[in-house]
Amino acid sequence: MGLDNVNPTVYSVSKDTYGQSARSKLWRMSQNSESTDSETEMQAEAEEIDAGEVFDLIRNINDPEHPLTLEQLHVAQLRHITVDHENSRISVVFTPTIPHCSMATLIGLCIRVQLLRCLPARFKVDINVEEGTHQSEKSVNKQLNDKERVAAAMENSHLVEVVNQVRKRVKRIAHSNDACFAQCLATTIDKIAGY
Repeated sequence: MGLDNVNPTVYSVSKDTYGQSARSKLWRMSQNSESTDSETEMQAEAEEIDAGEVFDLIRNINDPEHPLTLEQLHVAQLRHITVDHENSRISVVFTPTIPHCSMATLIGLCIRVQLLRCLPARFKVDINVEEGTHQSEKSVNKQLNDKERVAAAMENSHLVEVVNQVRKRVKRIAHSNDACFAQCLATTIDKIAGY
């Protein structure tokens, strides 16, 4: 099977688009293996999370087809993330590189898994394809925002295998500046896969 998008547009990104503050408390809390989940949740409750911090958690997710990040492909962009503390909701809108991208659901699932693993449990996370950018956007959005469909998807052995392949790729970047992301995603995938 060939690539959906053989020659994607690659955008330049600065080494630190949002700033080191984005990798401050929220990032460290999600990586602190010595803290219990309740301690991490209490710490996160005290700090307001902003869109930049959420972006920092997803910007380095690798595209399933290319050795590029979602940020480099402009699939994930800071301007498409909103945080509503009053209602404890986070909305992430992503943009597939082509209107018939067969990887849109997998990309959205990776974003969801990353955020569910790293954000405080009080937040409801909505993941959506940017309006008008995908031929099946309504179907993809429905799949990504239905808990039962997400759980069923993760019971599919083929999908778990694909996610495990992403995990192996993430482990290869574990010694880069994004080691925290790699560790977080690998741990999440292990939990989903039942390891």
